[in-house]
Amino acid sequence: EVQLVESGGGLVQPGGSLRLSCAASGFTFGSYDMSWVRQAPGKGPEWVSAINSGGGSTYYADSVKGRFTISRDNAKKTVYLQMNSLKPEDTAVYYCAARISLGFVGDRRIYDYWGQGTQVTVSS
Repeated sequence: EVQLVESGGGLVQPGGSLRLSCAASGFTFGSYDMSWVRQAPGKGPEWVSAINSGGGSTYYADSVKGRFTISRDNAKKTVYLQMNSLKPEDTAVYYCAARISLGFVGDRRIYDYWGQGTQVTVSS
């Protein structure tokens, strides 16, 4: 059974940090590019970041560039999203997604596998 399980979300004050993790199982993790996608209340999904299968190339939406860092550990079959300088507009459910080639959109239909999401709330 394929699983992507996100963790690490929570409530944080503006300016704070969180580290999201996404643990994969049931597929050849090291062969897939990975993305993070978020969806805020009442809004459509927004692509946030992506990393290629080897971890050597990373990509970011302009809204998070310079504040978020994506990384992966293929031995642990886990992808991470380090989020710093968080803003209230970062509040959303964050999903990790796997695709055999890089995806840069929020539409889950293009991804091969999709997690259940973790809530991030940035509020004072």
